[in-house]
Amino acid sequence: MRILIYGLNYAPELTGTGKYTAEMAEALACAGHRVRVVCAPPYYPEWKVGQGYRSWLHRFETREGVRLWRAPLWVPAKPSGAKRMLHLASFACSSLPALACHALWRPHVVMTIAPSLLNAPGALMLSRMTGARAWLHIQDFEVDAAFDLGMLRNPRAGRLALAFERWLMKRFDVVSSISDKMVDRAVNKGVALSRVFHLPNWVDTAAIFPLDRPSAFRRELGIGEHTPVVLYSGNMGAKQGLEVLAEAAAALAGRTEIVFVFCGNGATRLQLQKRCAGLPNTRFLSLQPLERLNELLNLADIHVLPQRGDVADLVMPSKLTGMFASARAVIAMAHPGTELFEAVSGRGEVIEPENAQALIGAIERLVADPEQRARHGEEGRLFAQERLAPAAVFARLEERLFELSGSRLPNAAEVREAVSQTRPVDSPEVTLARMTERAPILPQVEKIE
Repeated sequence: MRILIYGLNYAPELTGTGKYTAEMAEALACAGHRVRVVCAPPYYPEWKVGQGYRSWLHRFETREGVRLWRAPLWVPAKPSGAKRMLHLASFACSSLPALACHALWRPHVVMTIAPSLLNAPGALMLSRMTGARAWLHIQDFEVDAAFDLGMLRNPRAGRLALAFERWLMKRFDVVSSISDKMVDRAVNKGVALSRVFHLPNWVDTAAIFPLDRPSAFRRELGIGEHTPVVLYSGNMGAKQGLEVLAEAAAALAGRTEIVFVFCGNGATRLQLQKRCAGLPNTRFLSLQPLERLNELLNLADIHVLPQRGDVADLVMPSKLTGMFASARAVIAMAHPGTELFEAVSGRGEVIEPENAQALIGAIERLVADPEQRARHGEEGRLFAQERLAPAAVFARLEERLFELSGSRLPNAAEVREAVSQTRPVDSPEVTLARMTERAPILPQVEKIE
């Protein structure tokens, strides 16, 4: 099957949407499908284009058997509401030539990843041109989040954005999301029940597992072998509400036996470091490479998953999967009735969002009760093994893709043949050359193998 994935973020980004999009594309390619991706150069969560990439060039590369076309985009140094919109719009416009090139490839399925929803019209247009099925996968309901975070204040603009979102979503053949509550939200926005699909984020429990020794990060950070560590690891952005964790660290500064570690990058990191300046019980790390992720997650005695109260019911944080797989206790902030609340209840501590006193109390209780920490860790690990294993998630995804395209599941011989076949005649490079002959104003292209 020919599958085109169209989304802003992709590996080598280490966290968030890019990580999961890349793993999905690579898994489908390993299963024998021909997979191509139109994406941007890596920039998240640092909000800075990665080393070796340029923000203003189209670029081809092959990564783990997947052909990538990276389109230019503008990355603001200090993202705000208006700047974010320009940032998303820059990619939605600059990536259109890549989509047009793939019209000759004639994909069976065009899957677009939200955020950003601004990519959805281009994906729909390509699917209509080629007869492909259109799939929208929602990692985050960005319009709702923009309202709740105060980025979208004009009521009229808000109504138009919501109407545009509903109109788009109803035109996709499949609309998937990462939790049952988010799937329900898509149905409430007008998507037919027969078209929604639950595609949860996954975790490789063979790669993330509890260590039988202290994490090497303890020695690197000067933390004692038996010192309780409270860890936050992930994006440091507006949705995370990390101020409450800094407040807890300040309140517990006198408890020298407890250390808070903040690992990540993002728009609010500098502000967070200023708030924690002078606190002897805090450490800061940048995002770690994938090969050190298990070591990092095993640094924690207690993982903390903060969320702002106004977005706590809109997202199912992907970082929870690794926390559970590491078999460490989790403290999450969520409202009753949300998917996050239900996922963590019985497997960790759930407290009210943005409540520093509740967080302090939960940390002190778990520090004082190692047996309860161990029980939470065991329950979380079991949940990850039974519900979030990649094999089960990808099997359901592939089954839905075959059902959508009207194909049958191939046998082993057909898979081997599909993997061995190549079609250079309609490669992106050839298509781009043809288009450039007719339209010399297309941007410069850099090819990387």
